[in-house]
Amino acid sequence: MGKDNKYDLIKGFKSQDKLLNLNSPLVMGILNVTPDSFFQNSRNRDVEKAMKWVKEIIAAGVDIIDVGGVSTRPNADLLSTEEELKRVIPVIREINCRYPDVLVSVDTFRSTVAREAVLAGAHIVNDVYGGRFDEQMFDTVAELDVPYILMHSRGDAGNMQTLCEYNDVVMETCKELSHSVMGLRKKGVKDIIIDPGFGFAKDLEQNYELFENLDFLKSLECPILVGVSRKSMIYKLLGVGPKEALNGTTVLNTLAFIKNASIIRVHDVKEAVEMKQIITALKK
Repeated sequence: MGKDNKYDLIKGFKSQDKLLNLNSPLVMGILNVTPDSFFQNSRNRDVEKAMKWVKEIIAAGVDIIDVGGVSTRPNADLLSTEEELKRVIPVIREINCRYPDVLVSVDTFRSTVAREAVLAGAHIVNDVYGGRFDEQMFDTVAELDVPYILMHSRGDAGNMQTLCEYNDVVMETCKELSHSVMGLRKKGVKDIIIDPGFGFAKDLEQNYELFENLDFLKSLECPILVGVSRKSMIYKLLGVGPKEALNGTTVLNTLAFIKNASIIRVHDVKEAVEMKQIITALKK
């Protein structure tokens, strides 16, 4: 797709030999190859356990599998590049070997990991720090010529929840994303998906204000990804924990698709796919 296309004309992104079709909503399934993800049920410590989960979510109808090796929950420890590579590359290779038709994204903020992941078979780079952590990320994505998920955030896992001061969270999030989108375009990155970054440097009230005004982000003329699955904006509001946050997650994911988000990123693929089917039927 060319960089001059308007958002409402985008039909899909080409990644290597696969088309990321955005004509209908997509479900991205979370595959954490970590021992410390905030949601215990999403932790996968080895390749075989990860592949068991991959088989389940493919059967459930997942559209994209997002493989991540570093937890970015608040106050998480920063993993070394070497350890991150050891976690994600074998899993991506195995998915590509067993399920060559499945779209895979790599959840990383390091350009080295992004490059190795794409060489191993990943089709999309999903960067929670939006290029702020690694100044080589934009150049690397441009060279790799793969779709890039640009997430809004401030700081890092250690301090992001101290950086929630906004005069207007919607306008400032949009402005900061816009600056990064322009930087990516200048580097020649054609296919950009934006993620508002729910839970990253936003407090409870700000998360809901941003979600309510999700349509405003369409001014950036990029498809939107929403990632709210079992996050604290749900379970803290409801007075429960991540394990009890599926119902709230489904409510927000449903609203995200009604607001024309292109992708939702979820832990619970079966429930998300069923919801997508219902929303798709209603829109028809």
